[in-house]
Amino acid sequence: MVLHRGAPFLDGEAAARDMGIAVAYLPGTAMRRTAQLLPGDAKTDRRDAHVIAWAALKLPETLRDAGSDDETLAALRMLAGHDEDLAHESTRHVNRLRSLLLQTHPTFERVLKGERATRDATLALLERYGGPAGMERVGIEDVKDWAGSNGLRAGRIIDDMFKAIGEQTVTVPGTGMAETIIPSIARDIKAIKDRRREVGRQVEKLLEDHPLLTVPASMPGIGVRTASNILLGIGGDIANFKSAAHLAAYAGIAPVTGQSGTSIKGERPARGGNKRLKNALWQSSFVVSTKHPPSIAYYKRKREQGKHHNAAVICLARRRCDVIYSMLKNGALYQGPALAA
Repeated sequence: MVLHRGAPFLDGEAAARDMGIAVAYLPGTAMRRTAQLLPGDAKTDRRDAHVIAWAALKLPETLRDAGSDDETLAALRMLAGHDEDLAHESTRHVNRLRSLLLQTHPTFERVLKGERATRDATLALLERYGGPAGMERVGIEDVKDWAGSNGLRAGRIIDDMFKAIGEQTVTVPGTGMAETIIPSIARDIKAIKDRRREVGRQVEKLLEDHPLLTVPASMPGIGVRTASNILLGIGGDIANFKSAAHLAAYAGIAPVTGQSGTSIKGERPARGGNKRLKNALWQSSFVVSTKHPPSIAYYKRKREQGKHHNAAVICLARRRCDVIYSMLKNGALYQGPALAA
């Protein structure tokens, strides 16, 4: 049974699954392009049904598996969506926090670049003192004493913060008001982090109930969230893919070849692919490119071949995709490097 993602989809999907019928869907972009191949430009339910049926018969490769009806994967899908929403919300709050600091104390904001802005110690300090002016009023020793008494390992961060405070000699208008807002933003970020930790614990519980999910999680650089996104991106069944190359193309990490006769040819990164799966493979590869020795060596080889950073990470993701495909196909946990080529 083939459906178009829309309002009636869930009802139709549930009914089909209840009858034991396999379900696939036609993505919106594919449906629009297919409709352009057929005469007429009306937008009616009858024509939509004709387009879907025609695509199923003539262009079956445009269809996408609707995914497993496994209860665990369904719950995982909901948790993953909730976690993505929380991640976007966290990013919005962090950007607002850094914007306030950049407007009032740019040298202090530079200290908090990267992961430092969302560390528990940083957020606790900002919630307590409001920002550079509040910390400067009590002094570095009192700040360190308070951090130590609350179990915060923040000695280096505090030193860097006070060094940045000393580098700015001008008080920017609006600093006082900014430091009344910053504590509430820090509290919001902490609350979101706590909620994401709880989601992580729920995902781990689901991993215990679904042994296959532990397979990708056994690979370096893949935590519970990334493992769940890989399984959800695949659709829960690796049998839907004929080979590792098929999986890589579906994820959008296989290069696209462009050629015109014999005079123009080359390869470029794919722009499409399953977004969830592509992001999971790319992010996990980015992590191991600096922490996992075999992956570091492979990444360096690609850089030495003249590839830019992102291209080298994509190459690493493509190689790891081969390994993940083999692991899922055989139900085997990760056992060692397979990145020699």
